[in-house]
Amino acid sequence: MATVQALLECAGDLCTDSGGRDAQILLAHCLDKPRAWLYAWPEHEVASAARAQYEQLLARRRCGEPIAYLIGQRDFWTLQLAVNEHTLIPRPETETLVEWALELAVPADASVLDMGTGSGAIALAVASERPHWRVTGVDNSAGALQVANANAQRAQLSRVCFLRSDWYQALAGSAFHLVLGNPPYIDAADAHLERGDVRFEPRSALVAPEKGLADLARLVAGAPAHLHPGAWLLLEHGYTQGAAVRRLFREAGFKAIATRRDLAGHERVTGAAWHVE
Repeated sequence: MATVQALLECAGDLCTDSGGRDAQILLAHCLDKPRAWLYAWPEHEVASAARAQYEQLLARRRCGEPIAYLIGQRDFWTLQLAVNEHTLIPRPETETLVEWALELAVPADASVLDMGTGSGAIALAVASERPHWRVTGVDNSAGALQVANANAQRAQLSRVCFLRSDWYQALAGSAFHLVLGNPPYIDAADAHLERGDVRFEPRSALVAPEKGLADLARLVAGAPAHLHPGAWLLLEHGYTQGAAVRRLFREAGFKAIATRRDLAGHERVTGAAWHVE
């Protein structure tokens, strides 16, 4: 049997910038141990079943498959979320949206909508911080909703519910104090789609027509019918789309339009209030 140290050394040829870290994450996953354990027990002999699993995962990683899909989870906010090929992989940039939502002055029992919920990351993050909010997440993917429901159960956030809907289609008559969303916003011709993790993520959750603006436009245009007076709409978008999204908000009659930057300094989330005097 090979030792922890020997297996990690053999994985040094991983074709990624963070190959050593990737190998550690995968081996720790196969051993059901934290990464720190690997440093403490480098001479531990790895059983054949765990070694075989590890070598299979390494082969898939060498083909570019995302670490999050290989181990079936990704940390987001304060949560550990299940992810798979039906969902996007939650990213730190989206925490900008969560932070802004939590700053808003909305009712203590606010009704909140997360559009295109995927793994449930945004819905569950805000619900974990505001236990009296009534949070609904919608998605048009049955596979994604299955993951979101499992994540809600794992996080013990029973006030969050998930609904299958093509954006607002199944929400007739419903109004919210806050609507959030991370819709598809990448142009189909964008070269980034052929690089890194996005090659394996669902295109339906990434790509939108009209240079990536079509779904953002639908969410802005449809929001007023589902917003209480004074309610807020916050949408994540591409780092070059800030001006275009602000224009969509202005044309729809929103007020107090603003854009927040992510940790990299890129315009990432635009939001506005509905019927603020």
